[in-house]
Amino acid sequence: MSKPRSLSLAAYRVLSWSVPNNGNHPQIPRPEGELLWVHICSQDRLRAVKGFCRRLQLVRPDLSVLLTAPPEANLSRWDRGEYLLVNLPSEQTGAARAFLDHWRPDAGLWVGGGLMPNIITRAEERGIPLILIEAEVDIKVVRGGGWLPDITRYTFDCFKAILTTTAETARQVRRLGIASVKVKESPPLHVSPNPRPWPEDELIETNHALAGRPVWLAARVQAKEFISVLSAHRQAMRMLPRLALVLHVADIAEADPLHRRLETMDLRCSNWDTSGQIEDTTQVILSAIPEDLGLWHRVSPVTFMGSSLERGAGSHDPLVATALGSAVIHGPFVHLHQQVYDQLDRAGAAREVRSATELGDAVVELLAPDRGADMALAGWEIVSEGAPQADQLIELVLDYLDQRSENT
Repeated sequence: MSKPRSLSLAAYRVLSWSVPNNGNHPQIPRPEGELLWVHICSQDRLRAVKGFCRRLQLVRPDLSVLLTAPPEANLSRWDRGEYLLVNLPSEQTGAARAFLDHWRPDAGLWVGGGLMPNIITRAEERGIPLILIEAEVDIKVVRGGGWLPDITRYTFDCFKAILTTTAETARQVRRLGIASVKVKESPPLHVSPNPRPWPEDELIETNHALAGRPVWLAARVQAKEFISVLSAHRQAMRMLPRLALVLHVADIAEADPLHRRLETMDLRCSNWDTSGQIEDTTQVILSAIPEDLGLWHRVSPVTFMGSSLERGAGSHDPLVATALGSAVIHGPFVHLHQQVYDQLDRAGAAREVRSATELGDAVVELLAPDRGADMALAGWEIVSEGAPQADQLIELVLDYLDQRSENT
């Protein structure tokens, strides 16, 4: 049962009738079955939220997810991936009602601040269970609505559970008059790479073909990095004569030209994509299929993240490599994922290099079993540190979905 409306809410809805609805609302059909609505207040939380949703869908495969962003967000800059992503409508009474009429979410998860009273209160009135995580005392009211005495308290009270990242925020929420039992302190969602499983028989066969040889992977390498990577490999082979390099190219169109170049460089090369064969004398295994990185990260205890040694490419996400037990080496140009690389570097789970010589030295050093294992463990601790909190949140969402299903 929803709570009786407050006078402040009634007044607020009158004020919001005149708000222009200028949101971007494509007429996307609602998926069949259960739907979880997840609102993300800022773009920098999108990746962690998508990782959480993937974990949730492993437990509840038939659950669909709708992601929403603030009305003013430019979605062309957001990486929606496999999920529906739309702007919330502006804080207008009719627009909020139309949004809920169309999507009919079975539960809602609001991430961060920017709380919008109309959509939140109307969702609560429809019996949609709402959870607020990474809560901030930050509410976006229409012009003229700030004077209403209890609209903030009323909006927060629509959530069945409120998780804050600091004790101070929890105290601020409780001071609004929210029941203490609703408010808990919990860390923010962590980015979770969730690598896909790999067929065990193919993994065993590939490891058998490599016959215990030391292996390193250069992943998503740009054409302008080829010479540096191959020079580093030659340098490392002086110390490790049986060393094998898995050279994964970023642009699949570069694979055949590179194979021809390798044949003229006195490096014995196998094109994995065409032959699937690794000989005992193979020194470079050429690969270009993005999906095969799941195999190579598992086979290779050391991964150089390409697209990072030369300016302009911007780098790639290193966390899948880390999650699969590979120590990470990277160049200096990682701005697209700077925060993640900085975290790995500080934890001793990654190493920055700036030249082919430094790359070759790092490969030899990190292929030493104790050194590589220490880095892999440090990386695993980073990718797994948020798992308990994510699992608790999954249980909470599932409980509310089950309750909603039983009551409808």
